[in-house]
Parts: sequence; structure tokens; C-alpha cells
Amino acid sequence: MDNTTHLISEKIETIENDNKDQAISICEIMKNNTSDIIQKLEVEIPILFQNYSDLYSRYLHSIQDLFGVCHLAEKQYFDKIHVDQKVLKSFDEYWKFMTNIAESQINLSTNFLKSYVQFRLSFIDSWDEYAHAAMNTYAKMLSRFIQE
Repeated sequence: MDNTTHLISEKIETIENDNKDQAISICEIMKNNTSDIIQKLEVEIPILFQNYSDLYSRYLHSIQDLFGVCHLAEKQYFDKIHVDQKVLKSFDEYWKFMTNIAESQINLSTNFLKSYVQFRLSFIDSWDEYAHAAMNTYAKMLSRFIQE
């Protein structure tokens, strides 16, 4: 066995011996692992939202470029075929209507998600109050039992 392998083996043995001496608590196990997961989400979610924001910014840029070129083509070709302005106004009204529907759906979804998060926050606060009350009651009953 080379020196590095021997040092690693000794370190692992030391850690294993230290762990044998420590009492394991199910509450600590659950608290630590749950906290690790939530902290990981806390780090990753803002990055995810930023990535989606960047994605939609690129979509917007691409669409603006596309329709900028379209506008040039329209001036060059479509003006020559003399599309009736009434048809274009009707087309514009249709797309404004569709845009309003899409924006309304986005607003509804956003408001629903805001309400959902507020509901969950309220639920967690209520549960937390209940859990503290239950723990206090349990501690009082346990202290009375121990005193007797």
C-alpha cells in the first residue's frame, strides 16, 4: 500500500470511529437533509428564472429582427399589390384581440401563482404555529410526568 492510500485509509478509519461515538438523531438527519434540499432550490431557482428571462429576451430580439426585415419586404413588394387598408385594419384588430387574450391568460396565470404561493406561505405559518404549540404542550406534559 503506498503512502497516499495509507493516509486516506487512516482518515476514513478516524472518521468512522468519530461517527461511532456520536449519537444519531432522526430529527437532525431529517432537518439537515431537508435544509440541504431547500437551500439547493434557493440557489437554483433564481438561476432558472434568469435563464428563462434571457431566453425570452432572445425570442423578443429575434422576433423584432424578423419583423423588421418583414417591414422592408412589405414596403418593397406588398405596397405594389395595393392591399386594401380595410383588410389590414381588420387583420390588426384580430391580432390585437388575440394579444389581449394572451396577455389576460398570462395575468391570470401570474395572479394564480401569486395566490398559490401566498396560500402555501400561510399554510406553513399556520402549521409552524401549531407545531410550536404542540411541542410546548408536549414539553409541559413530559416535565409533569418526569416530576411525578
